[in-house]
Amino acid sequence: ASRLTIVFHQNHCITSKVAVLLLDCFVLGGAFGVFTAGIDTNVGFDPKDPLRTPTAREVLKDMGQRGMSYAKNFAIVGAMFSCTECIIESHRGVSDWKNAVYSGCVTGGAIGFRAGLKAGVLGCGGFAAFSAAIEYYLR
Repeated sequence: ASRLTIVFHQNHCITSKVAVLLLDCFVLGGAFGVFTAGIDTNVGFDPKDPLRTPTAREVLKDMGQRGMSYAKNFAIVGAMFSCTECIIESHRGVSDWKNAVYSGCVTGGAIGFRAGLKAGVLGCGGFAAFSAAIEYYLR
């Protein structure tokens, strides 16, 4: 593929695929965060006064904070995955299931590597296996 074709594909991929996945992951992460905050028994808990019942305002504030935190984290992981998938797809010149597996390995490895080499390798393998399973299911 020519350099112009690769640059066009990367720009198209980033503007469409990454933007959509970023928004989707943000919404999914927010919903997941609100859900987990709703079933957490420690939401609104004050360790200084364990017998006090939290107010609805405190619980909703905690739910909103957790929802936003999860939304940002999911969006970052989704953006990392889709950006690396676009780059790998552009470099390989082929759109197949292997792109998602390679991208999963890069993303999982990058996230896990912050905790050390072993965690990076396990993150690479785990994220790649999950990506392969999702690609198998969707295709």
